[in-house]
Amino acid sequence: MGDVFKALADPTRRTILDELTERDGQTLFEICARLASKHGLGSSRQAISQHLDVLEDAGLVKTRRAGRYKLHDIDTTPLRPIVERWLDKPATGSTPAKGSS
Repeated sequence: MGDVFKALADPTRRTILDELTERDGQTLFEICARLASKHGLGSSRQAISQHLDVLEDAGLVKTRRAGRYKLHDIDTTPLRPIVERWLDKPATGSTPAKGSS
């Protein structure tokens, strides 16, 4: 789980995941172009490639070959243990917040 948190700690990596959520199966060139045009991020292809490596090591991005292209897809599987640990638990013994009914 530590690799997932490390990967998510960087805003550029979170933006890459946002872009892959919006449109899966992008090449490095496509990701770089979308980051530059939509988010004003002028990172080099080498820097984005390194970010993708961190995301892949954490299991958040999977790569596949299509001819001479390497495509990147988001994989949310590593997020499930986080959701189950902190978000999917029923509230027990909690009191309603002020002003809520």
